[in-house]
Amino acid sequence: MKKFNPGLLPTLITVPCVIILLALTVWQINRYSWKVNLIGTINSQLAEAPVPLPSGDIAPEDWQYRRVKLTGSFDHSKEIHLFAHADPGRPGFQIITPFLRPAGGDVVLVNRGWVPEDKKDPFTRPEGQIAGEITITGVVRKPWGKAWSFMPESNAESNVWLYGEIVEMADHLKMKVAPVFVELDASDVPGGLPIGGQTRISLPNNHIQYAFTWFGLAIAMGVIFILYGLKRGRPGKE
Repeated sequence: MKKFNPGLLPTLITVPCVIILLALTVWQINRYSWKVNLIGTINSQLAEAPVPLPSGDIAPEDWQYRRVKLTGSFDHSKEIHLFAHADPGRPGFQIITPFLRPAGGDVVLVNRGWVPEDKKDPFTRPEGQIAGEITITGVVRKPWGKAWSFMPESNAESNVWLYGEIVEMADHLKMKVAPVFVELDASDVPGGLPIGGQTRISLPNNHIQYAFTWFGLAIAMGVIFILYGLKRGRPGKE
């Protein structure tokens, strides 16, 4: 008659591993639910009519991906150039310009859109340097920096930026700015540049696949453990 006798060491290794894998399965399922709710919230916000962006110390997390409208004027003499690729893979820059709001409103850094590399210099696209007071609409984005320490640095001296480092940009401009960016909606611009509507939202939701992977590993480890214990427990086996 077979007995189940896996031994102490395999038990001490297998049981904690299976518990950890099952915990990871549950965590991924919870992450899936969280991501579904987040995507729903973002889509709902993007579908709403734009609201005025308040001045002052707003919380970037509360305004991320909300559509807003602003009235003021661009200060084209203080453009910031954020390195970016267009959809076809062409290198270029997103043009971030201080937007001055009247009546004591704070300055907002507005991403006006993308230009190819040879149009980085504003003198090559004078038609697009819109003057005077206007009302614009766009999507709020919070600042971001390097994801990893080994990634290259932005170069404030040459005014070429790789990340949305709003504090460093404000220091470079010597201006006090709002704690968020606004990415301009797509619109007709004299001369065609910059090309607005550069908001890209990529929120992959692969957590169910990850949950199946962890659960499958837990089942496989459990089955191997049981079969090993039964084989080891056969008569004549120690």
